[in-house]
Amino acid sequence: MKSYTLLALLALSAYSVADTKYVPSVENSTLPSPNQVLGYNVGDWHVRHDQIQRYAEQLAAASKRVQFETIGYTHEQRPLLQLIISSERNLQRLEQIRKQHIDAARGGEETAADAPVIIWLGYSIHGNEPSGANSSLLVAQYLAAAQNDEVRNWLDNAVIILNPSLNPDGLDRFAHWANMHKGAAAVADTQHREHNEPWPSGRANHYWFDLNRDWLLLQHPESRARITQYQKWLPNIVADYHEMGTNSTFFFQPGIPSRNYPLTPKRNFTLTQELAKFHAAAFDQAKQLYFTEESFDDFYVGKGSTYPDVQGSVGILFEQASSRGHAQDSINGLLNFSDTIQNQLTASLSTIRGAVAKRADLLSYQHDFYKSAASQAKSSKNKGYILTETADKSRMASLLELLQRHNVEIYQLSRDWQEGDITYSAGNSYYIPLQQPQYRLIKAMFSTEKSFNDNTFYDVSAWTLPYAFNIQFAAVNREPAKAQLSASWQLNAEKSKPLTAGAYAYAFNWQDQQAPLLLQALLAEKLVVRAAMADFATTSNDSEINLKAGAMVLAAGLQTELDWFARLQKVQQRFALPIYAIRTGLTAKGSDLGSSQFVPVTMPTVLLLAGNDVNSIEAGETWYNLERLAGISPSLAEPEKLRSLDLSRYSHIVLPDGNYNQWQDKEINQLKIWTERGGVLWGHKRGAAWLAKVGLLQAGVWQGDEMTGLIPRNDLSYQDKELLAGKQRIAGAIYQAELDLSHPLTFGLTRNTLPVFKNGTMLLQPSDTPFVNVALYSSAPQLAGYTAAEYVPRISQSAVMLAHNLGKGRVIAMSDNPVFRGYFYGSSRLLVNAMYLGTAFSASAR
Repeated sequence: MKSYTLLALLALSAYSVADTKYVPSVENSTLPSPNQVLGYNVGDWHVRHDQIQRYAEQLAAASKRVQFETIGYTHEQRPLLQLIISSERNLQRLEQIRKQHIDAARGGEETAADAPVIIWLGYSIHGNEPSGANSSLLVAQYLAAAQNDEVRNWLDNAVIILNPSLNPDGLDRFAHWANMHKGAAAVADTQHREHNEPWPSGRANHYWFDLNRDWLLLQHPESRARITQYQKWLPNIVADYHEMGTNSTFFFQPGIPSRNYPLTPKRNFTLTQELAKFHAAAFDQAKQLYFTEESFDDFYVGKGSTYPDVQGSVGILFEQASSRGHAQDSINGLLNFSDTIQNQLTASLSTIRGAVAKRADLLSYQHDFYKSAASQAKSSKNKGYILTETADKSRMASLLELLQRHNVEIYQLSRDWQEGDITYSAGNSYYIPLQQPQYRLIKAMFSTEKSFNDNTFYDVSAWTLPYAFNIQFAAVNREPAKAQLSASWQLNAEKSKPLTAGAYAYAFNWQDQQAPLLLQALLAEKLVVRAAMADFATTSNDSEINLKAGAMVLAAGLQTELDWFARLQKVQQRFALPIYAIRTGLTAKGSDLGSSQFVPVTMPTVLLLAGNDVNSIEAGETWYNLERLAGISPSLAEPEKLRSLDLSRYSHIVLPDGNYNQWQDKEINQLKIWTERGGVLWGHKRGAAWLAKVGLLQAGVWQGDEMTGLIPRNDLSYQDKELLAGKQRIAGAIYQAELDLSHPLTFGLTRNTLPVFKNGTMLLQPSDTPFVNVALYSSAPQLAGYTAAEYVPRISQSAVMLAHNLGKGRVIAMSDNPVFRGYFYGSSRLLVNAMYLGTAFSASAR
């Protein structure tokens, strides 16, 4: 037995030190090599993030060409790494170079003749696309150690910012999977377990978000750290290294020419084409297959290759056919992991070669980009945008903080200002002038376009930020006077005023985004809370206050903890929301505090279905937003385990988008009995459609095939196939819902319209039964983004949200994802309300 084990280990050891040669290589260097630090050749194993960190630290310590930085931390507390690589002379004056670069770009100063080009290399933002991260070790080594004239010229004329792993949590998840299935010899069989990664895969981050869709939205620490560095450096070129299907080859931009974002200058695409010649030359020399212009697009400005394009950089996407492990069969022959790494190395060096050769062009382009932005802003009919929100200062602050992270200038109105028939109140309204360097980015952030030259989208067609945050906004044709504007907005957390002891009750309004977090903290302290089902007025500190439906009340006479007031004080100090001390239970308006119109609120215990057949991205978005916006950490369980679960532990069960057809009569009855006993059952998108299919939700559904049937298919040729598919999709657009503001599930929302995001064709049919329709699409629902004209009438006839009784419990369904990409804070309130007010209504479905 021992002999057999020894032989097996020797075989595995022999495989792991196979002699992999990468081109170009570094010879006779005194600097540490990746092989020396890792203990194996790059590509023999999938590198872990801690190994990347160890090599980066050792290389920077030994080389005068390399600086090492930790720029942030992931959710799982892995450090986000950055290497800055340049000549020794450039590194000695690095801050001077950076400031001069920013001044020349955004400040209008002349570009110095010896100004280096700023090159950004970003690898493996999708964790299961690991060839980039593994190649980054070789790129860093080559730049640090090579002694040839070409590399010296590069380093004299460039500052290279290298992010070796943009998604460390996902990268490690995938590396563990691939390495745990490695045998003595690589198994290239496509059906081998190594090549079929389980749910949720390593593509996404800790919360299963696609970080390459978060460059604009900045919902995660990885993205915020990255954008801080981007805005600090404003690189001239951003190279974004990815992987695609195994049977493909290698792609570099330009992408499909008709799918470029309209605000990106044509010169950007000309430069992309010129740089493509350098990539082509390198791949031609290596006799490697590649293609351009047949796939991918440059439209959604929240991706790594497109975000730079509206800020004077040139973003370039690279896609390598993936081995999804150590080796895999493909239509092009055996694809080794080392082959994928080699191609990313080749593309990294061709990026540097092209950028240095085009240094003057890239620098002048960026300078002219901001110069033309100033000119366009000056001649624009619209002078800027006004944002206003009176009830929810936290939600407004979240949007303003996001804008500022992108270097957008914001000014608060210090006096009321009128535009047309609308008066914008001081303290609640903010002005964003277009006359600023980020002119094009701001236009993109606020875009409400609905029609495009090419209506086929690789990603979403709309992302309007104020719609996502449910903030009222308007483009204005004149600027407020300077005397009406205060200094550039800064986030200043207000401090709560001390509570008055001995009151009859304490209450706070429900409109602010922090209110659910405050409520959850109070419930965690075992305080007894009631929710108001209607507006009421009462007296606090000798003045009358008005509290809206949904306001939370803590009556002193209901508290069971001896130190309840001390607990209330402790929680209150963590939040900036006002809590009012109420002197009497007799109200000046509305129900008295002892009325049944104040219903009990209890601590939610939530089960979120997350596993095979569930949309992992949308499950992650639900998980993340329940934690961030409600303070609830749900239990996560796979759908196939439902029948073995003790559902009595949970007050709520959430079915995000997914395929639940594996559930049979046993699971259906299990959910039915649980709901009838008082549970709240939530489903959205396909989760809602499944609830309707099995009769738990009393609603009709218009399925995708019924929708696509509305699109004419006659007189089409084969070349129209993609055009038809693009028209049949709702890739991602924003629509307007009309709310029943008297319904508890809408409490806290102050306007009867709400923007919602839709990226699927399934629709819920409205109920004929009164009180079941919580939200319907408006008669003219399209706010932003592309939708085939044939779809709009059907959407306008559909329901956004339905809710009704099932026994003692409730069933709640949405046709759309309320927490899309984590930044749809407005519609997120519907999900949050279901957690705390999910049984506060009663509506029969029949």
